Amino acid sequence: MTRMCSQNASVLADPAAQRDPDRLHAILTGIRAEEPVAWVDVPGYAPFWAITRHEDILAIERDHRLFTNSPRPVLMTAEADAVQASYGIATLIHLDDPRHRLMRAIGADWFRPKAMRAMNQRIDVLAKRYVDEMLSRESCDFVQEVAVHFPLYVIMSLLGVPESDFPLMLRLTQQMFGADDDELKRDEAGDSMDVMVELFTYFSELTTKRRAQPTDDLASAIANAVIDGEPLDDIESMSYYAIIAGAGHDTTSATISGGLQALAERPDQLARLQADPSLLPSAVEEMIRWVTPVKAFMRTAAEDTTIRGVKIAAGDSVLLSYMSANRDENVFSAPFTFDVSRERNAHVSFGFGVHFCLGAALARMEVMSFFAELLPRLRSLELDGSPEFVATTFAGGLKHLPVRYAAR
Repeated sequence: MTRMCSQNASVLADPAAQRDPDRLHAILTGIRAEEPVAWVDVPGYAPFWAITRHEDILAIERDHRLFTNSPRPVLMTAEADAVQASYGIATLIHLDDPRHRLMRAIGADWFRPKAMRAMNQRIDVLAKRYVDEMLSRESCDFVQEVAVHFPLYVIMSLLGVPESDFPLMLRLTQQMFGADDDELKRDEAGDSMDVMVELFTYFSELTTKRRAQPTDDLASAIANAVIDGEPLDDIESMSYYAIIAGAGHDTTSATISGGLQALAERPDQLARLQADPSLLPSAVEEMIRWVTPVKAFMRTAAEDTTIRGVKIAAGDSVLLSYMSANRDENVFSAPFTFDVSRERNAHVSFGFGVHFCLGAALARMEVMSFFAELLPRLRSLELDGSPEFVATTFAGGLKHLPVRYAAR
């Protein structure tokens, strides 16, 4: 049967579309209304079904046996899919149960409430450090000078990476998530997998050190983990480090940056939040919904099924558009309004089901801590130029946010 490619939904396979979120959201609104399950077949990518309704995305994520993460967990070019498969990358987002459950357990204790409470004081200290540096000036590129550094410091400290290596980790993780962005990606001469190879080399050396001399950090837990009496193989260990190091800070920095932009553009919401700090928890959830730092994940149908009456064949890929789901009119009242007091915020930014984000509690804590420190100290805040967004089909947000401000 010949499937007709949706011209509108094809935008989801265009990294450059993320540079204009307002335009992209307008297109997604039309897709939700007219073709919520749409076939996308464009040059350079293996075809997939675009799933844009909140309800359908939750149903797919609940049924992790019917819709598997392997072999295609994120949208990449067909060439990148093949290269990644050849390397055998096995991060948590690539795995299915039972291996996923066993691997996830290795790091789970580091992100439980007890561990988060122990980290809270340290995160507050770091938030104050970066807010102090920010407010020592009257303007900055908030993304590059503040937002990428605070969560990077948190996650690298958790892993046990020495501070002298933080700049290297920042460069590599930005290149990993910015592979589709002309400014952030490695130069044209470098293969996109070169970044992963360099990350793997770094963490291989760290594994050797932690196996010889274990310390009280997450890197030691990964390096010395045993499943069914066997240590993790090199690819599994390196993959674990890579997803923690990359996703552990890039998505949080995107949320903090996008949250600040939303407040700078809406003085009324900034004033409400400053006048009533009890709104901060709901404001943090609204920032996470608004920004949606992970734009989409992929799943593969294990057998023939249907979604909204559309036949999905075994082996077909489906793209779960979190961006679209987080503006679904059937779920959110006034979805295009940024509301710091929004209640019952059912966003899907952390995923759902067995693959719910391992670091969700840490991310929330970091965003909360940063704005709890910053907002009482701000007298004014405004944009000082045009925000610029990363080109991506997977994860990211702002790459430049020029702002001007004054401290109280």
